Amino acid sequence: QWERLWFLILTSSFFLTLVWFYFWWEVHNDYNEINWFLYNRMGYWSDWSIPILVTTAAGFTYITVLLILALCHIAVGQQMNLHWLHKIGLMTTLITTVVTMSSIAQLWDDEWEMVFISLQATAPFLHIGALAAVTALSWLIAGQFARTEKATSQMLMFTAYLAVVVALYLVPLTISSPCIMEKAALGPKPTIIGHRGAPMLAPENTLMSFQKAVEQKMYGVQADVVLSYDGVPFLMHDKTLRRTTNVEEVFPERAYEHSSMFNWTDLEKLNAGEWFLQNDPFWTAGSLSRSDYLEAANQSVCKLADMLEVIKDNTSLILNFQDLPPAHPYYSTYINITLETILASGIRQQAVMWLPDTERQLVRQIAPGFQQTSGLKLDAERMREKGIVKLNLRYTKVTNEDVRDYAMANLSVNLYTVNEPWLYSILWCAGVQSVTSDSSHVLRKVPFPIWLMPPDEYHLIWITSDLISFIIIVGVFIFQKWRLGSIRTYNPEQIMLSAAVRRSSQDVKIMKEKLIFSEINNGVETTDELSLCSENGY
Repeated sequence: QWERLWFLILTSSFFLTLVWFYFWWEVHNDYNEINWFLYNRMGYWSDWSIPILVTTAAGFTYITVLLILALCHIAVGQQMNLHWLHKIGLMTTLITTVVTMSSIAQLWDDEWEMVFISLQATAPFLHIGALAAVTALSWLIAGQFARTEKATSQMLMFTAYLAVVVALYLVPLTISSPCIMEKAALGPKPTIIGHRGAPMLAPENTLMSFQKAVEQKMYGVQADVVLSYDGVPFLMHDKTLRRTTNVEEVFPERAYEHSSMFNWTDLEKLNAGEWFLQNDPFWTAGSLSRSDYLEAANQSVCKLADMLEVIKDNTSLILNFQDLPPAHPYYSTYINITLETILASGIRQQAVMWLPDTERQLVRQIAPGFQQTSGLKLDAERMREKGIVKLNLRYTKVTNEDVRDYAMANLSVNLYTVNEPWLYSILWCAGVQSVTSDSSHVLRKVPFPIWLMPPDEYHLIWITSDLISFIIIVGVFIFQKWRLGSIRTYNPEQIMLSAAVRRSSQDVKIMKEKLIFSEINNGVETTDELSLCSENGY
């Protein structure tokens, strides 16, 4: 009973670590976002993504090896005999995985949506892999089925395995991927908007970052605007200056102040590039050329006006605003000041996607050409009422059906932050018009969705895989029943004999003799029984 319990724990641990490993591998798209989230929680920057990935891979590998060894023991009719050190390791891995998954679910439950989105890209291939694994497992199941003497146990084992196999055969009925479509139905490639410029090639929200985005010929850029204490619009994402400047060295007593509470003369003294080379948030600093490395190291806080001068001729712009503290002298007029700066730059009004809801009516009057954009998910009718023509949402907030509905209503959707080619491909197939990305230089080189499969071709692969699996499983069960049907599991000599297919004929002969004498001894156990048989005339 204890051996069965440990095998159950081992199997559960395998599936849990598999899910966690898959999850952490797929959220590679959001590693920087996760690190930023943890930075806000802990107060200091550290790249947690790779240590977690390595630890997860090590735990999954360890559990997988234990499970394979356990299955090998079962295949030859032996118990697991799990060593106590492995029992400790197994429980430690299981508890750590459960605690970590629970923590992510509580702190950042939105990220679990990534699993369901990723399945749109991986499910057809995971199905074939799972089918191969379950088909291979039929050798062990059929062996146990043939060795088991009780009909009840045989039926339970066979029914459970059959249920899993049938469910796996029918899983494709539940698989829905936008990339299962005819090639002729594929829409245009989504345009790419650089998130805070080109943050993998230069420090975010710096002049160099936006210059790199223009060099990459991006459709647009996204920037975060703050107003300094003396009324100068500048670019900064965080509420404080700690993460992306050296404010703790220059103004240590003011490091935790809101960035808008600094005068522009103070902001000019800060370095906004060294952090990028030291922290290397995207593991790209080492690939910079010598000239780019030196340029990045000398970046300063960027004015909105300077950025507009760089991008105004060829690039669209999404502006995001930070709320100012009530004590800020321009708390009630920062929208007007920012609007004046944008209009004075000479950028086309149609190129500006205006995101804040604050004073939207005023913005329409002053700049009627701006594309009114919402960061909240609204239905098409509500968007028309508010004069909104575009949505800017996180990619987990919309479904494929939402994208189609908005497109039918002549409304466009921009999704952020999309860094991985597989995610970009899924959104391309779904009909998304544009995406905001940290890796714009990578996505612009994606010429076509990573995979695109017509429905008829997918159905053919699905049915063919199921048929091949079914034929193999039936053949394995017939062969194992023929090979092991007459062997009982309780006799050690019989077990050795069944495993001695490749041994020499002399070894097989010896084991056969042991088996014969073992059966004779089991049939007549004592001399008293022999005497009793004589008296009765037998």
